[in-house]
Parts: sequence; structure tokens; C-alpha cells
Amino acid sequence: MGAPIVAQGGGLSLSDWRVVPRIAAMLVWLAMCVPAYYLSRLLRMPNRVPPAFLSGIARIAGIRVHTDGVPASGRRILIANHVSWMDILVLARVSGAAFVAHDGLAGVGPLKWLCDMNDTVFIARSRRQTVGEQADSIRDALDVSHTLVLFPEGTTANGHEMLPLKSALLSAIDPVPPGVSVQPVFMDYGPDAPAVCWVGDEPGLRNFLRIVAGRTPVAVTVRFLAPLSGDALDGRKAMTRAAQDVLDEALDRSRAR
Repeated sequence: MGAPIVAQGGGLSLSDWRVVPRIAAMLVWLAMCVPAYYLSRLLRMPNRVPPAFLSGIARIAGIRVHTDGVPASGRRILIANHVSWMDILVLARVSGAAFVAHDGLAGVGPLKWLCDMNDTVFIARSRRQTVGEQADSIRDALDVSHTLVLFPEGTTANGHEMLPLKSALLSAIDPVPPGVSVQPVFMDYGPDAPAVCWVGDEPGLRNFLRIVAGRTPVAVTVRFLAPLSGDALDGRKAMTRAAQDVLDEALDRSRAR
């Protein structure tokens, strides 16, 4: 896999020839999906449009997705490492997932609008008294979407290291709802992870433009690891330790390839 993105320090703007047609295609796709979404809501149909929209954006952005491992069946909560905003597009594409996000995103109007369409559950990290309400929201979302994704690192990392997972972000699934699998998922961008990650002081728009302007596709493998079981499900701290261990192992295997 070759380096698909220009260096973070390189010049980049809307004048780059790949950016304009790709953004135009994204806007056309959005204009097609929004009416389809509201029509499906009016007809009380399953909420399939947002994952299809995110999957289409991934294709337009030049993201090529592969999967490895076996996704858990039935209702499931995926615990994933977090490298880029692309993770959301990719996981929606391969699993039709909704997402658990911190409530700070709810203050960004257009972003909240898109998140609400995809049944995003907003968690207030700093108010533990709301955990019960958040757990109810997660159970409700699972009934609708069947798959929810959490990013317990709390922010993006550079893809060549794992940040410590935060057990507080798993409070809303402690205890795990009956009949729900908890499955770690490793987002593997291979040796190009440092080039595509969104970390440091880089503005989000600049990172987005770097990805969209890429000369070659961004390749990512979604590795579905074994669902947690037994003592690993005994509370949020046990789940956090177990998920950290298996994701660290997956990262070590990726670096060894």
C-alpha cells in the first residue's frame, strides 16, 4: 500500500483538482439521500438511509474497505480504536451501525442533524447521574439499529499506538443489556495510519481535504475480534481491560506485518 496522502505540512486547498469533483459528488449524494431519509421516516420504514449515505461518502472519498473476522450476530456493541473520522464511514458501511458520541458534538448544528438521522446516542461524560438515562438511550438505539459503536479512547490516535481506553465511556453499558454481544473491532490502516490519522493541531477541515485529495485509495481493514465473554463482561472496568488487551494485540500484529 503506497502513501495515499500528501504530508500534513504540504499545501492543500480547494484548488486541488481531485477535491472539487469529489466534494461535488458528496453534495449530490447528500441531496439524494436526505429526501429518501425523510420519506422512509414518513413511511415508518427501517432506518437504512444514513448507513448507505456514509458508505457512499466513503467510496467517493476514495476509501477501500476490507473485513477480517466474523461479526457477532444479533444485537451488538462494537468497541473500536479510533484513528480518523473515516472510521465512522467505514463502520457504518460494514455493519450499518449507529454511534455513541460525546455530547459536545450535539452543539454543532449541521453535525447534530446528521448524527440524529443515524440514531446517534449522545453521552454526557462528566455527569455520572445521567448514566441510567444514557443506558436507556443505548437500549432504545439497539432496538432500532441493532449495532452501536463506541470509541473508548475518547479521541483519535495515530494508528501506530493505542491510547488508554476510558472505562467511564462504558458506564452506559454496565451491565450489558441482555442478549447483546460486546465485540472489539480493530481499525487497521496498516503502515499508512500515521498519514491518514487526525491528531495534533491539524484542523478537521484540513484533514478532510487531505484525504479527499489523495492520489491513491486509502485502504483500511476492519478486523472483527472475538466477542468478550465470561469475566471480561463483569463490569465496565473488566470490559475496558479486556478490550484494551485484545486491541493492543491486534495493533502489535498490524505493526509486525
